[in-house]
Amino acid sequence: MAVLSISRNIVVTLMIVAGLVPGLGGPAPAMAEPRHGISVFGELKYPAGFSHFDYVRPDAPKGGRMSLIGSAGRITFDSFNNFILKGDPAQGLEYLFDSLMVRAYDEPDSVYGLIARDADVAPDKLSVTFRLRPEAKFADGSPVTAADLVFSLETLKKDGEPTISLSLRDVEKVEALDAATVRYTFKGELVRDLPLIVATLPVLSKVYYTTKAFAETTLDPPLGSGPYAIADHKPGTFITYKRRADYWARDLPVNRGRFNFDELRYEYFRDRNVELENLFNGTFDFREEFTSLHWATGYDKAPVKDGRIQRDTLPDDSPSGAQGFFINTRRDKFKDVRVRKALDLAFDFEWSNKNLFYGLYTRGGSFFENSDMKAYGPPSPEELKLLEPHRGTLPEAVFGEPFSSPVSDGSGADRKLLREASSLLDAAGYKIVNNKRVSAKGEQLDVEILLFDAGFERIIGPYVENLKRIGIEASLRKVDPAQYERRVKAFDFDMTVKRYIMRLTPGIELKTYWSSEAAKLEGSQNLAGIADLVIDDLIGKVTQAKSRAELLTATRAIDRVLRAGHYWVPHWYKASHNLAYWNKFGRPAIKPRYDRGVVHTWWYDPGKAAKLNSN
Repeated sequence: MAVLSISRNIVVTLMIVAGLVPGLGGPAPAMAEPRHGISVFGELKYPAGFSHFDYVRPDAPKGGRMSLIGSAGRITFDSFNNFILKGDPAQGLEYLFDSLMVRAYDEPDSVYGLIARDADVAPDKLSVTFRLRPEAKFADGSPVTAADLVFSLETLKKDGEPTISLSLRDVEKVEALDAATVRYTFKGELVRDLPLIVATLPVLSKVYYTTKAFAETTLDPPLGSGPYAIADHKPGTFITYKRRADYWARDLPVNRGRFNFDELRYEYFRDRNVELENLFNGTFDFREEFTSLHWATGYDKAPVKDGRIQRDTLPDDSPSGAQGFFINTRRDKFKDVRVRKALDLAFDFEWSNKNLFYGLYTRGGSFFENSDMKAYGPPSPEELKLLEPHRGTLPEAVFGEPFSSPVSDGSGADRKLLREASSLLDAAGYKIVNNKRVSAKGEQLDVEILLFDAGFERIIGPYVENLKRIGIEASLRKVDPAQYERRVKAFDFDMTVKRYIMRLTPGIELKTYWSSEAAKLEGSQNLAGIADLVIDDLIGKVTQAKSRAELLTATRAIDRVLRAGHYWVPHWYKASHNLAYWNKFGRPAIKPRYDRGVVHTWWYDPGKAAKLNSN
């Protein structure tokens, strides 16, 4: 499976960990007992004073190097700032920065203290107060203070990329109560996620940025307080990080057994075929394989046969999210839902899965695949309570079985489905004239699919031919990654490929994916341009859910409405990770349930490496 998704690491971090547990305390005078961690629904797994996460080896050896590939499809970088919209940031920058708290990857939505030793959430959920560890330091030895936390929030809210600033919009105020105490105050009703969002923001040095322009791209290594520092780099080729021997938090429970490699190196290549060949050549050590053709046929090589390169498939219990061809409804030709549904019917997944994917995948359809948040069957009574107030504006299909793309005959050009697609286009006013679909004004219906990854051409080609069979002038437009990112940020496309990965407890980030506000916000994740007051309302129901049962009801309701809107042509998913790596690493007996755990829990094994070198 190839996944096209160029996004900032900080956005991924924010979207994964947001959440809140009721009744954890609050600002004076209504303070409660501070806690070492905060979660959303239910108790924390790890008690105060825990020694380490269960999915690490606490005495894992330190040393060695792991080399990986850079971001999928990105052939270079021009910035070490992954918090702003400008530029193409390097891979791995998240390891430079600590946050107040960090996620436990064996729980759906819990975080535990890193820079913060504890947190108080107010009973009314409108503020959270953190007390800082006095030993927290930046890499230059300067202390991390509440002033740095104030600066970080205000800077990211003002100058951070749109998805960050949107998530922080309802953080009304941040104040340093003293040098080691910081309080965040919130406004409005959508505050459930905000304590964990602010808890997982990167902490920036106020002093450092008095002489640096935060809002500009730069290749000057930034000052952070995290476990790694940039050691060397060459844009278009590599970036190397060195583990900091003086890292202040190396022995904290949240870090014990983690960040074991002395060096992390990310290699950049122009395409997936070159990447794969360089894996066999030993240029780098580790690769997660996203291309089914490669996984099925590309590893019949000597290093794999003799065991020097290991291949593993690990389970993935995280939501698989939504991958597909997203349709830009900002363009008039795609505003009619019948046109969008016709585009879906023309894609023959069954043919692609058999002939291109070796049967490795399952057709997607939900925006919450591989999770209990996915809608199924008729709406439950609880879902109907959310949907009934909007019945007058919703299609009747929302109140039945949620839409799933029909199964084709696998021929590559299912005549029944193509006839149905043609009928939908006819009904939408696009008639066949001289074998072309034209509107009543005589305008040709055309579709350009924008991408940057050559691996998708074999998938898009047959789809383009099917679109032509029903009279649509379809084409593929391949551009370089930098141009692709610029055009997607500006919504300058007809259709493009994207994958959204939903977290286990979604919240305010859904606004960046599907809200009317985000549809107008350049650089947002709302590629389809979804602007629907019903969806806006249902996003509010998700973010205000007070129990997991309420959350599931709201996500299933919104899934129904999105699927009935035909904003995409769904692709496929698999609930596993296909990994290939040179056999010189150790790993814990337990994999973190909701993460690969590779970079932050594996370690270099000198004995295995010596055996490789002796062959």
